[in-house]
Amino acid sequence: MKQLKSSIKVLIPITIGVFFIYLMLIATTLEDRRLIFSYIKNADFRYIMLSVLFGILSHLSRAYRWKFLLAPMGYKPRFINSTLAVLIAYIANLGIPRSGEILRATTLSSYEKIPFEKLFGTIIAERLVDLIFLFGFILLALSLQYDLILQVLKKKQISSSTIILASVSTLLLFFGLRYFLKNNHSRPINKIKVFFKGLAEGVLSFKSMNNKGAFILHTVFIWIMYVAMFYVIKWTVPETENLGLSALLPAFVIGGLTISATNGGIGIYPFSVALMLSAFGVSNESGLAFGWIIWTSQTLMIVVFGSLSFFVLPLVNRKTNL
Repeated sequence: MKQLKSSIKVLIPITIGVFFIYLMLIATTLEDRRLIFSYIKNADFRYIMLSVLFGILSHLSRAYRWKFLLAPMGYKPRFINSTLAVLIAYIANLGIPRSGEILRATTLSSYEKIPFEKLFGTIIAERLVDLIFLFGFILLALSLQYDLILQVLKKKQISSSTIILASVSTLLLFFGLRYFLKNNHSRPINKIKVFFKGLAEGVLSFKSMNNKGAFILHTVFIWIMYVAMFYVIKWTVPETENLGLSALLPAFVIGGLTISATNGGIGIYPFSVALMLSAFGVSNESGLAFGWIIWTSQTLMIVVFGSLSFFVLPLVNRKTNL
């Protein structure tokens, strides 16, 4: 049963990705696909490498930022271990969405002897901060291109009643679970309570953090790198060269939101980016080329460095394990 569930978690996101690749194929002619391939083939490699560099810098900053959340609990992991754990997390997310957070905490816990629940709590804390920044970019995109984003949401058929129902259901589930845990004192439940206590300590580490300014600066830097690695790709496709940030930002936001829908955005990322860019007069072929160039370059970077991290991590910790 467990093996079946694991297989489903992998297969469903991949199926969604393959479905969007299929949509792209039926929406384009053979001549269109040749044109897309020619755009990708003739793309300026300098800008692709610059985009990859920005991506690497964002990952390094994320690894360094992690130490600010761990410091209040008395933990000081090595930067190399934090970096490799972050890279492993990204490659894991290509297999099973959101599994990387668990593997990231497990990896650092194994080599730094830090309780898993506390590490996972800090990851949740930083994700919450990142979520605030993402909402900020969504609001900025809405303010710049309100009519355009509203049209996309209508296509998705997201109604206000659905949002309210989901919110109420979540709140009821939370308070029901809280009541159950509070009034149950069995041994298994006590173990769960200990786990959640460590988790809460990790999440609340931001409150007692001494270097809040440095943490926020790193967060700002990470998101600037995200935007920059997307922005510079515009110079790889002739039709997008003259687009400004106000036109590229909605595509950046929509593309980012689709990353979690499949394994690293396979299929759906280029499709959604092309859809948004088409609203600014960019042809479907050029939009798809833009999306595939940035998705492929960033994914290859994660695959290469993430794979190497599995081999490098035991080597750099060989002395500490002796």
